[in-house]
Amino acid sequence: MDILSSYNLIIEVSIIIILSFLFNRISSKTNIPAVLMLIILGVAIQYGLKYANVGDIDFFPILEVLGIVGLIMIVLEAALELELKKEKLMPILKSLVIGLFGLVASAWIAALILYQFIPEMSMQSAWLYATPLSILSSAIIIPSVTGLKEHKKEFHVYESTFSDILGIMMFYFLTGGLNPEEDAGVVGFFGNLILTVVIALVASYAIILIFQNIKSHIKLFLLIAVLLLLYGLGKKMHLSSLIIILIFGLVIANMKLFFKGKLSKYLKFKQAHHIYHELHTITGETAFVVRTFFFVIFGLSIAITSIFNLNVALISSLIILSIYAIRFVLLFIFVGKDILPQLFIAPRGLITVLLFYAIPVEAQVATFDQGILLFVIIGTSLIMTFAMIYDKRRAGTAINAANSKKVGTAKWKAPTISE
Repeated sequence: MDILSSYNLIIEVSIIIILSFLFNRISSKTNIPAVLMLIILGVAIQYGLKYANVGDIDFFPILEVLGIVGLIMIVLEAALELELKKEKLMPILKSLVIGLFGLVASAWIAALILYQFIPEMSMQSAWLYATPLSILSSAIIIPSVTGLKEHKKEFHVYESTFSDILGIMMFYFLTGGLNPEEDAGVVGFFGNLILTVVIALVASYAIILIFQNIKSHIKLFLLIAVLLLLYGLGKKMHLSSLIIILIFGLVIANMKLFFKGKLSKYLKFKQAHHIYHELHTITGETAFVVRTFFFVIFGLSIAITSIFNLNVALISSLIILSIYAIRFVLLFIFVGKDILPQLFIAPRGLITVLLFYAIPVEAQVATFDQGILLFVIIGTSLIMTFAMIYDKRRAGTAINAANSKKVGTAKWKAPTISE
């Protein structure tokens, strides 16, 4: 039987999507990240293919495309939920500061660990390998924090989104240093950033004004195609393309803020808001499907046995320990004592894998074991799982105690005069 025939592929793809939906349901009940279950499913399929004597398949091109599209959809999905209000300014800035300092400090410590323990690893390569390991995974965090209090949920959405964008910008800034002739330096980097923001704002206004006048019902995938085109062209122009996606999401989600004064008369709010509402739905659905196949294929392509290597376990454990130590200090300084479960919500995932495979050939180190990547992803996901389960039980205990107190108060009645 040909496992990869057309009809079998349709059946297999359908089963994977159904299982992914079930994993999401299980995740909402148990707080076990659905991503972890998808990776395990991918590993199981990998061994199933070996048992069926299916030859080696190069999944990397599929993984790369899925990763890029998934990243765009996840950032857009997050941006569509961000409300820009005066009262949200401090939480946004706080999340930005924690995300930035957490990224840089984690990458620095991880680079020192990799440089120390891996032969042939130069400091420049160590920074390139450490950066993906230091980026929070919004693909895991955003679906996992829906049950938290609103202010904690918002913090994680902001922080993980900023971590994704800043991490990618930092990674490509570091890769620019590999080729001094093309490296624009710090001034060029910030000039590039300002140019990206200007292009993003102009494009966002233009897209909304044009699409609000399109009467055809078939326009949402056209809109997504335009965004993908802008992302691709931005990459070709060496711009920070993900910022274009983020700013578009912010503009369409906060149209009344961006269309003020004379601009307000050009906005057809009802039509534009309808686009926003439908885009929100289709973005979430697309992100779900892309995320599903990305992590299943990642599970298909990894060597699971590598995580049992003693040296891999040591290096990975040190990196994970440094992640939470740095996170504890930052949260304690900027948030205070109420840092649970935020302290342990720091999983690595889609961006980590995507950037790892984007490390230029001249910076790659043959002695680096990919098991470190897998160990850190699984380790941080499991830690987050246990923290979320503990927080859920703690919240449940607090609610039960409060209810018992109310019941006790209700049963007590004031004595009458005759008593």
